Amino acid sequence: MRRKELTELKVRDLRPTSRWFTLTVKVLEVGEEKTVFSRRDGSQHRVAEALVGDETGTILFSLWDDDIDRVRDLVGSSITVRNGYIVLFRGSMRLALGRFGTIEEAEREVEKVDETVNMSERKYESRRPPRRRSRRRFT
Repeated sequence: MRRKELTELKVRDLRPTSRWFTLTVKVLEVGEEKTVFSRRDGSQHRVAEALVGDETGTILFSLWDDDIDRVRDLVGSSITVRNGYIVLFRGSMRLALGRFGTIEEAEREVEKVDETVNMSERKYESRRPPRRRSRRRFT
């Protein structure tokens, strides 16, 4: 199987369907942590959102477990997100890490951040239909 090439993007280029990209941003702040439980296996996780951005705008970055601590230590610094993707949460875009995604200290510093454009404030229609709660019974 051929490995998909990662595209280098800017924050303004992100769309609800963006996948397999590299993004270099400055970490502006990390919000409060919340505890959540997995629907799949009931395991407990920590989740938080960080505001990150570059010279084209900002976006909220969904962080899980140990990534929260790593990014919190890098507030004010630039990071590179490799193998990122976009998820819609309540109709707004969030930056997320792919299964094999990484967060690294950036090779270049993001000097200026355009905080007037927040990509997470734009609303989008959900891409998939809502889940059904009832189960069909076959007799």
